[in-house]
Amino acid sequence: MKKFTKRSLLIIIGIVAGAAAGYLYWKFVGCNTGTCAITSNPYNSTVYGAVMGALLFSMFQKHKSKAV
Repeated sequence: MKKFTKRSLLIIIGIVAGAAAGYLYWKFVGCNTGTCAITSNPYNSTVYGAVMGALLFSMFQKHKSKAV
């Protein structure tokens, strides 16, 4: 479990940061009419932010290449 956590630490940080950013976006910007698909609901906004954070932070993760 420690190996998985150490290997995926950057992605976990991205999920947490993205979820926080998504929730704060819903809280302060949001959608007044309720017709916006992502920002009208705090759950949608938080999950979307978490996914985007994970994708963004995974770009900076180093991958070990296996030389043949």
